[in-house]
Amino acid sequence: MSRHADTIAYAPRGLRREEAARYVGVGASKFDQMVADRLMPKPKKVGGCVIWDRIALDAAFSELPDESANRIDDILSGRF
Repeated sequence: MSRHADTIAYAPRGLRREEAARYVGVGASKFDQMVADRLMPKPKKVGGCVIWDRIALDAAFSELPDESANRIDDILSGRF
């Protein structure tokens, strides 16, 4: 049986710590602090892996305070 490469481009649902931090635009130590401060979600543990759900990160990121209105968040939440 031959093995085919995955040709569908998609973002992974589960992200390791460094990937999760990069995904929300901060360094790993800042991300750790954000998790401790409950600004970001806690990880899931799958076997020996600690991973963050990308969708949960999106939701938490949308809830962060901002200095200006975020039109994309308004559209996604129906506040337009």
